[in-house]
Amino acid sequence: MTPLSTASDAQPRSGPAARSGRAHDAGPGGRGPAAGGSPDRAGIGRLAALDVRILEGVAIGTSTVRLAASLYLSRQGVEYRIGLMLRHFQVANRAALVSRAHSLGVLSVGTWPPRVLPEFLET
Repeated sequence: MTPLSTASDAQPRSGPAARSGRAHDAGPGGRGPAAGGSPDRAGIGRLAALDVRILEGVAIGTSTVRLAASLYLSRQGVEYRIGLMLRHFQVANRAALVSRAHSLGVLSVGTWPPRVLPEFLET
């Protein structure tokens, strides 16, 4: 424990609110289990079509500028959406984002280019 931590900080917490650090996490798609979206097998909310295209682009190593051009967005818009996904998946960088997406079963395995599985796409 740090000098500023309290006894309540040392208590282990469990459940979705403890993992996300918030009582409800809608995620980049805007719909999570607490926001009325259907929970999926990995415990994350569904992703909006735009987030799916960005995640697939990040997974194959497409640059931010090229993603922005292909999606008719600004570079800052793409970076903003990637930042939302980094927080939603609770990772620090793009490589960790792709790794977490693979480990949660969001991205297809054994195919190139990797694709987001249909059950994670917001309808």
